[in-house]
Amino acid sequence: MADMLIKLYELETQVSFLAEQKALGITLRKPIGPEKHAIIAWVADHFGAGWAAEVDVALSNQPRTCFVAVKDAKVIGFACYDATALGFFGPIGIAKSHRNKGTGKALINACLLDMKHKGYGYAVVGAVKDTDFYKKAVDAIEIPDSASGLYHNRIKAPQPKSK
Repeated sequence: MADMLIKLYELETQVSFLAEQKALGITLRKPIGPEKHAIIAWVADHFGAGWAAEVDVALSNQPRTCFVAVKDAKVIGFACYDATALGFFGPIGIAKSHRNKGTGKALINACLLDMKHKGYGYAVVGAVKDTDFYKKAVDAIEIPDSASGLYHNRIKAPQPKSK
């Protein structure tokens, strides 16, 4: 795993990805307050407590730094930034049944454009497993010697005690 860097100042500001997702019946947007706990629970169920904690941070930021993908009034994906650290993109997750429809790339672009409009010049993606995805999606480049990155001394969650 390596950290990756995305040049936001080179990011195109077109938003055609929103219309492409809308044609699939998917809306990308920032959540409203009453949706917070439902989104955190969905993320915990699909991706675990660690990512749910980061989503909680992103939904608590003002303004929010999280986008959701919604279809038929149900969450099918999410993406966040400024959750792990300022200037960091992620986490991102799409329900397995909705992958390979461009929703992940659309959520990335929504977050990155939001970051660009706030004045960020770069975004960091931490501990990337699939570097090819980010290279293709947003021309991200690997940061040399970043294998352990920001997460190198992260506190591990305790394991449940057996009964």
